[in-house]
Amino acid sequence: MFMADRIRIFVTDDHPVVRDGLVTLLETQDDFEIVGQAGSGEETLQALSAQQTDILLLDLEMPGIDGLAVIQQLRQQHHPARIIVFTAFDTDERIVSAIRAGVKGYLLKGASRQELYHAIRVVYQGQSLIQPVVASKLFDHLRDNIEKLTARELEVLTLLAKGAKNKAIADQLFISERTVKFHVSTILSKLGAHNRTDAVQIGIKKGIIQL
Repeated sequence: MFMADRIRIFVTDDHPVVRDGLVTLLETQDDFEIVGQAGSGEETLQALSAQQTDILLLDLEMPGIDGLAVIQQLRQQHHPARIIVFTAFDTDERIVSAIRAGVKGYLLKGASRQELYHAIRVVYQGQSLIQPVVASKLFDHLRDNIEKLTARELEVLTLLAKGAKNKAIADQLFISERTVKFHVSTILSKLGAHNRTDAVQIGIKKGIIQL
């Protein structure tokens, strides 16, 4: 392949042995080009500011600026690199936070080399890929949180979706504005939402409310 056809990959992992192993592994593929590597979030952000990169293969747990902060900063900068998380961490909170921050792929370090190769090529083509074991945890997390919404919380979420403010919700449900604020806060926490708009979008996507 010509250089222009190759997928430009940057690898970030704070463990030198793991990072070197990944680079060596990826270099066996004719359509991959390693354009850089880093052992910290700070180094990654500095390098990518001047580096043309298609795929960032990123660990989450690092000292200083961690992987999640790197993702958030790159998105704020509108950096074009597509991000694949490659980590040992499979907790629900980590997965949800990374996906909400804008990653296109999520793989655990136990993934096979073929899974890794496939993920890079799929994400490079503009699609998303979450390893099945990770997807299962994500769906369980969303399902469990949705099941925890009470009938009253569903009523509040439905009114939020219709654009109602706290006072209007309070008047319609015959409760105080303080109680409305409490319900909204609980809804955001249960759905893992950043704000009211985010909560409504999650509710619509998951089919728990309808406009």
